[in-house]
Amino acid sequence: MISSVIRFSFLLILLALAQRATAQQVRVVKWPELQTLMSQATDTTYVFNFWATWCKPCLQELPALEALNQAVRGQKVKFLLISMDFVNQLESKVLPLVRSRKLTCPVVLLNETDHNTLIDQIDRSWSGSLPATLIINHQKNRRKLIERPLNFNELRVELTPFL
Repeated sequence: MISSVIRFSFLLILLALAQRATAQQVRVVKWPELQTLMSQATDTTYVFNFWATWCKPCLQELPALEALNQAVRGQKVKFLLISMDFVNQLESKVLPLVRSRKLTCPVVLLNETDHNTLIDQIDRSWSGSLPATLIINHQKNRRKLIERPLNFNELRVELTPFL
């Protein structure tokens, strides 16, 4: 009997560890780290999506970003979902949403307080509206900001010239 309880407890611990290992993590980053990533002079295309948990169009767009990430797997494309939520909402809002939607794209939370200055540094044409998607390929000297939610086909059309 004790042996069965020990085996069952061990199984529960293994399941909990497996879930923790596969659960999406969200790093908190500051602008300099994101700026470094955005300025990498490589032949890789980067898709940066700015979103927030309170933004309904952002949440509607997330499945399309996930699907496109899967569709271009193996190509030189990297996605980064950048939460614009407050850092104190990481545990209460951002992580639960990321985990419940089983997001596979990397997710970061941008921890900055001066969003007006930050918006201009990211792209001078950005009004600050969410969602916003910035696609960059430095080797092809291409950069495009899209300030509206996109479906899978629209995202694919926008991404294609960068590939």
